[in-house]
Amino acid sequence: MTASITPERPSAAEGQRGRPLIVTEDEELLDDLLRLCAAAGAEPEVAHGALTRRGSWEAAPLILVGDDAAAHLCDRARRQGVLLIGRDLDDHGIWQRAVALGADNVAFLPDAEMWLVDRIADVAEGVGRQALTIGVIGGRGGAGASTLACALAVTAARSGRRTMLIDGDPLGGGLDVLLGGEGAQGLRWPAFAESRGRVAGSALEESLPELHSLRVLSWDRGDSVVIPPSAMRAVLAAARRRGGVVVVDLPRRVDDAAAEALAQIDLGLLVVPAELRAVAAAHRVASTVGMVLRDLRAVVRGPCGPELGDEEIAGLLGLPLAGQLPPEPGLPEAFEGGEPPGGSPRGPLGRFCAEFWVRALADEGGVTA
Repeated sequence: MTASITPERPSAAEGQRGRPLIVTEDEELLDDLLRLCAAAGAEPEVAHGALTRRGSWEAAPLILVGDDAAAHLCDRARRQGVLLIGRDLDDHGIWQRAVALGADNVAFLPDAEMWLVDRIADVAEGVGRQALTIGVIGGRGGAGASTLACALAVTAARSGRRTMLIDGDPLGGGLDVLLGGEGAQGLRWPAFAESRGRVAGSALEESLPELHSLRVLSWDRGDSVVIPPSAMRAVLAAARRRGGVVVVDLPRRVDDAAAEALAQIDLGLLVVPAELRAVAAAHRVASTVGMVLRDLRAVVRGPCGPELGDEEIAGLLGLPLAGQLPPEPGLPEAFEGGEPPGGSPRGPLGRFCAEFWVRALADEGGVTA
C-alpha cells in the first residue's frame, strides 16, 4: 500500500540513471529492499542509519528511508524522490514522520512491493519522456494499415528518432515479413507471452530484431500464440519508457489484449479506402475502438472521387481527418526489390509519413490537430 504526502511530481533526477539510496538500520527491512532493488535491476547505495558518503542525499535519484531512520534525517534538505518505508498500517504516527522528513510517499511492505519495484526500475532505466505512441487500425481488411504502420516507423527511424514497431495483430502475417526481415535474429511475440509485471525497456529493445534502423516486435512463423492482456500491457509499457516513438499495428477486433494496447495509445489512425462499403465497415470499427481510444482520426486512402472526398468520409465516420494517403504506383515492385514501405522519402507514402511526424512531434510530443 502507498499513500501520497505531496502531489505526484517528477523526481529531481528524472531521466537520469543513478543508484538509489537506502537508509535504515533494520536488517530485515534492508534485506527486503535489497531484494526489490535486485528485481528492478538496480544496485543501491546503503547507509546504515547514517549518511557516510558526502553528497549522497543530494545526488541519489531515489531515496528509500526506513521508518526506523526517519527521525535522524529530518534536518536534511528537502528534496524530491524521498520515500518513507514502513510495515505497520496501523501506525498513524508514520504520517507525521513522513511530513517532517519531506517524503513524497509512504510505502507499506509487503503490500507496495510491486509499486516500489516500478519506482526503483524507473531510476535504473533512466526514465524520462515517454514515447509518443501511434496506433494504426484498418477500417476493413486490406485497407493498408500494416503498410502505413511500417512506413511511419521507417520514416521516424530515418529522421534519427529511437523507433519501435509493435505488431499487435496476430493474424496479420508478421510485420518483419513486410520489412523484409523474417530471417533476422531476435525475439518474437511468443517469447513474451508469459510476461507479467514489469519488463525492462532496455532488455526488450536489445532483444528485438533491428531492421531499417528500428526495432520490431513481430510474430514468428509457428502456431498462433495467444498474448494475454498482462503481457501486452507489460511489453508496450516497456517500449514506451524507452522514449522516441512507438508505432503499433492493431487488429480490427478489440479483444482484451488489443484493449490493453489501445489504453496506451496517444493517437489512433483509422485507415479507410475511399469506397462506400469500406466506410460502412470502418464505421463499425471506429465505434468499437472509440470506446477505448479517445483520439482516433481518419486516414483516407485515395484516390478519392468527386462524390466521396476525404472530408466527407471523415464526416461520415464522425472523426477528425488526419490526411489523405494518395496511391503509390510501384509499391509491390519496390517491396519485391527489398525496399520497405516508406523507404523512399520522395514517394507519396514517405511524404505523407514525414508530414505526419512533423505535426505529431511538434513541441516534442504534443499531438497537434
